[in-house]
Amino acid sequence: MQSRQLIKELEADGWVLDRVTGSHHMFKHSEKSQTVPVPHPKRDLPLETVKAIRKLAGLAQFSLYLATFSEKK
Repeated sequence: MQSRQLIKELEADGWVLDRVTGSHHMFKHSEKSQTVPVPHPKRDLPLETVKAIRKLAGLAQFSLYLATFSEKK
């Protein structure tokens, strides 16, 4: 999964870009106290990294990814 896709998922859930630190974009949510880092730009994020970011953000594990994958078939 590309970091761009993961960022779109976060933004759709209400996360906004707070700051950029080096190659990481830091996202904040108005209703959550957590800050979520996303390495960007990165074409292929490791699956475990995607899972960890989604868990931290409280997103469903494969919601948008599976929808995108099924559209390509």
